[in-house]
Amino acid sequence: MTDRPRAPETLAAQALGHVDGATGALIPPIHASTTYARDADLGYARGRVYARADNPTFAAAADTLTRLEGGAATLLFSSGMAAATAVFLALSPGDHVVAPRVMYWALRGWLLDFATSWGLAVDLVDTSEPAAVAAAVRPGQTRLIWLETPANPTWEVADIAAIADIARTAGARLAVDSTVATPVLTRPLALGADIVMHSASKYLNGHSDVIAGTLTTAQRDDFWARIEAVLRQNGAILGPFEAWLLQRGLRTLFARVRWQCASTALLASRLAAHPKVAGVLYPGLPDSPGHAAALRQMQGGFGGMLSIRVAGGREAAIATAARVRVWTRATSLGGVESLIEHRASIEGPTSPVPDDLLRLSVGLEDAEDLWADLSAALG
Repeated sequence: MTDRPRAPETLAAQALGHVDGATGALIPPIHASTTYARDADLGYARGRVYARADNPTFAAAADTLTRLEGGAATLLFSSGMAAATAVFLALSPGDHVVAPRVMYWALRGWLLDFATSWGLAVDLVDTSEPAAVAAAVRPGQTRLIWLETPANPTWEVADIAAIADIARTAGARLAVDSTVATPVLTRPLALGADIVMHSASKYLNGHSDVIAGTLTTAQRDDFWARIEAVLRQNGAILGPFEAWLLQRGLRTLFARVRWQCASTALLASRLAAHPKVAGVLYPGLPDSPGHAAALRQMQGGFGGMLSIRVAGGREAAIATAARVRVWTRATSLGGVESLIEHRASIEGPTSPVPDDLLRLSVGLEDAEDLWADLSAALG
């Protein structure tokens, strides 16, 4: 009998069905060695030379993510920033890139500082409007369009398929930061993207105990080879223990994200009616500007992130965060614990984030506990 294709949930939970050949262990081992034995003829018949690129602990997480994303290969990096910047560093000085006006603040700052001084031409546009992306493209010069969808922390949705068409017409590559959507909800490569990036510190690991980043490519080509070279030569590799923890997190990814999506949808609908909330930013709400695009490309939920704009402005928002007892005041997102953060005070005066905004990362706690705590804090 031929086995039927396995569902993504099964692939993730079983780590592709890996069983250690030497011991029969169901959990892949951690390989701490940094170097590997050379053959008598000076070759490396086992295929491994040095752990900067060759540690076998990387394989379980990388192979699982490649299958979940429907890609050709995955690289693991020491952080989401290391993964994201590797894509831009694989370009050449003088190349033009288009990126979101609203995006992860550290990457936006890197693009406007290091990347531009290094020689890239960078235009930040409203990527929730495909027409704005098309207008920013420079024929013969644009080499990369970078999307983040939903976009942190206001959760605009970029239409991946529509912008993939724009990129192909321009002869550019499309890379998508899909950290918030995860492969549970969106598979950017199937929508026409060339590369998908994750800050794996967030949902992929899911336990707030790993800093990691990943890139998955639709095909192995010359540009992917350049990214591989950036990883090897810059040395921004993941440690073996962190790679092992990332694989552990991937095993529960589908269960966690689906629970978080359900709780977030409940909170969003209730917060939209709260008298102390001036606005709810969440693509799952029918009146959200990005709802139609989200329906097309997010399957099974709209993510575990939302933001609220608190009536009364900055001081009211900060006071609300100060009064919570179940939510934790902390940065980051995607873990099992629910976090609340005033983003403008983190990002500084150049941030496009409104002063009255609180970003909420919904964890695995009881949704009624989260609602009661936040409702009371709002007053």
